Amino acid sequence: MIRIRARAPGRRALALGLPTAWGAAALACKLTCPLARQDGLGARIVSGAVLFAVGTGLVLHARRLLVREPRRTREVAAATQGALPRPLPPRVGGLRVAAAQLSADRGAGVGGDLYEVIATEHGVRAVMGDVRGHGIGAVGTVAAVLGSFREAVHDEPDLGRVLRRLDRGLARHLRERARTAGADSPVAEEFVTVLLLEIVHGGEVRALNCGHPWPYRLLDGRVEPLSRAEPLPPLGPFPLPPELPAVRCGALRPGEALFLHTDGAEEARDARGRFFPLAAVLAQALSAGAGTPQTLLAAVFTRLMRHTAGQPADDVALLVLHDERRPRPAAPGARGSTRATTARSLPTKHL
Repeated sequence: MIRIRARAPGRRALALGLPTAWGAAALACKLTCPLARQDGLGARIVSGAVLFAVGTGLVLHARRLLVREPRRTREVAAATQGALPRPLPPRVGGLRVAAAQLSADRGAGVGGDLYEVIATEHGVRAVMGDVRGHGIGAVGTVAAVLGSFREAVHDEPDLGRVLRRLDRGLARHLRERARTAGADSPVAEEFVTVLLLEIVHGGEVRALNCGHPWPYRLLDGRVEPLSRAEPLPPLGPFPLPPELPAVRCGALRPGEALFLHTDGAEEARDARGRFFPLAAVLAQALSAGAGTPQTLLAAVFTRLMRHTAGQPADDVALLVLHDERRPRPAAPGARGSTRATTARSLPTKHL
């Protein structure tokens, strides 16, 4: 838990007291010091030196305060960002995992994107979401959705019931925000896009998508959408349908990977208004020999920053789930060959 402590009364008094003391000393010197009341050159030099020293002290003190407060804000924001989407372990339930995040609000250092990967008795479950807006205002909503997910994935055997838990947790959070913010609050217009993935034993992939971009499946150097099914509406403004059957997306074979992302990646524009070609960049990175999920993320982020001239307009989150099991060669006499079986999966050298 992050605790943001208010400045201690002693420090606050010291911050206000030093400029006051300097000003009072200068005024007292001007009114009471006999030398300060004289009109000679020496008196003027002494008075000017005193006022210069006081003025310099005030300027330096103000500069220190102005520099220290943004630094403290950045430190708190960085700690908050690390506690909400927690740093993921390198491996989760037989999958190699890597994630990266970039906030469009550089002053805050936090964003409205969220992700998590957890191994449960029901399989490996992952979430990626995007809160409307970015920066400090989105932190509370990110915390509400992630908190609901981290509890529900262990309790609920059905992926649809996990999604309903997220929907109820978000609704409670928005009601509380609306109650404290007042009648003029825009909370009623807020929403969250969410993608839930479940990879069960054997590699079968199931998904529920609420307004989020579908992930890409990376296999044998190719980049293909995991599904083309129509997503559900985002969480928040619309109720979920009575039935929530998960979309079956085939099996994640050994050596293959899934590349999850928020819309800030594909909707990033360059100076000429062109969208970022994420699928093409992924294919180029794989063909160039991106050997690990980390190097793949680094290649994508490098191209993204170059595309946007270092100023993306929206938050970006990327997540790679790689089945690091080696493809099994075909059994003798089986239909097909070892080479054909391997060609259907993503070779280890690519990821």
